[in-house]
Amino acid sequence: MHGSAPQIALLPDKRRLHLNHGPIDLIVEGFGEPAQVAAAYRQAATRFRTILDELVAELLALRRAIVAGDAESGFTGPVARRMVRAVARHRPAYVTPMAAVAGAVADEVLAAMLRGRRLMRAYVNNGGDIALHLAPGQDFAAGVVARPDRPAPLGSFRIGHAMPVRGIATSGQGGRSLSLGIADAVTVLAADAAAADAAATLIGNAVNVDHAAVRRMPARQLDPDSDLGNLPVTVSVGRLGADAVAEALDAGLAAARAMREQGLIHAAVLALAGAIRVEGEGLAAIAPTGVAREGTWSKSGSARSSP
Repeated sequence: MHGSAPQIALLPDKRRLHLNHGPIDLIVEGFGEPAQVAAAYRQAATRFRTILDELVAELLALRRAIVAGDAESGFTGPVARRMVRAVARHRPAYVTPMAAVAGAVADEVLAAMLRGRRLMRAYVNNGGDIALHLAPGQDFAAGVVARPDRPAPLGSFRIGHAMPVRGIATSGQGGRSLSLGIADAVTVLAADAAAADAAATLIGNAVNVDHAAVRRMPARQLDPDSDLGNLPVTVSVGRLGADAVAEALDAGLAAARAMREQGLIHAAVLALAGAIRVEGEGLAAIAPTGVAREGTWSKSGSARSSP
């Protein structure tokens, strides 16, 4: 059992629900008839109360790379099983279920709040990894920022009901999790948040280059409990020349393209040192406002939704 108790409360705007328990911090919002939204919030809160303890119970296994063919059968918790499904699609790449934990939690809470409810639109935002619900005719707009310490939005994109996207996630060095790569940010749109989370992690790892300006350290030296063990994670990135930036982004773009061709993601935007690469069809629909596809748009682990 985790020592702290879940914290559940409406935010001061009385529209959004805040759910916090240990490292899990969610912002939830639903749109529809007030009675339906209130019931959805109660359902989300009820489901949220046990999620952390369920994850802790299987944490040791969730920190191991998935190698078995039917790996999901070895887990009992619904969130754990979502995590395993998301990363198992990427075998034989080295990845543990923890690569999808934030997205899987968002997916699980969203599923709970929608059960039996009639909502036009809803989202669960887990630190920038977002699970979405869109009824026919509805869409979702998200504002994006490059880095948490630079909160001014750089642009926005809009997801419509007809798009095969119900999850958004971002990974990059300097974010909430350790990364093997050097991307400032890799943002992925996918069928659900767990799938987007796992893919963003792996694409972020692939944005990489061997360069003296990149400082690395074994993951375990930074976090003794890291699922990455002694793999060298990025600690800092100094000044890179244009050729090194291009090489790193092109490596990440190749990984993103392979995932899209396999149907694992819908689109991805990769950002490093003011340069971007974009992978995906129909990206005019999600191009940042006022910024060309060849511009300097990037995103890190935060997103703001708008009605």
